[in-house]
Amino acid sequence: MRAGPTLWELAVQALSSVERGYDLLAPKFDATPYRTPDRVLRPVARALAALGPFGTGLDLCCGTGAGLTVLRRVCRDAVTGVDFSAGMLAQAAASGPPRTGPRVHWVRADARALPFVAAFDLVVSFGAFGHFLPRERPGLFAGVHAALRPGGLFAFPVAAPPRVGSAAYFALWGFDLAMRVRNALWRPPFVMYYRTFPLPAVRAELAAAGFTVTTAALPELGRRPDGSPRCRLVLARRPATPDRGPGPAADGR
Repeated sequence: MRAGPTLWELAVQALSSVERGYDLLAPKFDATPYRTPDRVLRPVARALAALGPFGTGLDLCCGTGAGLTVLRRVCRDAVTGVDFSAGMLAQAAASGPPRTGPRVHWVRADARALPFVAAFDLVVSFGAFGHFLPRERPGLFAGVHAALRPGGLFAFPVAAPPRVGSAAYFALWGFDLAMRVRNALWRPPFVMYYRTFPLPAVRAELAAAGFTVTTAALPELGRRPDGSPRCRLVLARRPATPDRGPGPAADGR
């Protein structure tokens, strides 16, 4: 099994820009906890398979390509991974083209300025939204909306927030505080926050971008003590008919 990064390597990454940090981390990224685990990818793939099949798919901020395994299960024609880190894309492409299934393409681009217009039936993303400040999300969602064909779907999992006062709550709070201190004292900034992606705000921003928004529980990932799911799949659909402006987010519970 490939060895993960050393503490020194992680420190160097954390003191770099986001792009440079991931270039440095790329060769060992799949051996870190930051790669989206298969236990999350599998239920997402099952949920999307029930809504497909789809023609073409895009993995937004694809990293080393874990999300492409989901797209290749539910898309017939071609799938694309887009990321702004050349190192991560090189690592993703190192395994070579698949022998079966849809064609795979890799594109280097900033997710905030996607070079696609009405090109995909499905866009997915895993674990990347902490790299975007709240003020950047409206533009990000507008770009995804433009990249989808009418009727296309933007899907991503969102974990329920940890219980206030729990160890996980303080761990995430502490990480975000440490990152804010780091960015106040050091340049270039490294944007990565865990507590800046609240589902109610995200649903409203997706609706403002023109999506119809529902959510689906991912029961394989468990339930909280109150019975609510630990993780939901957000399903933001671009209307199949010409947009008439933003509408209310559907409940979808």
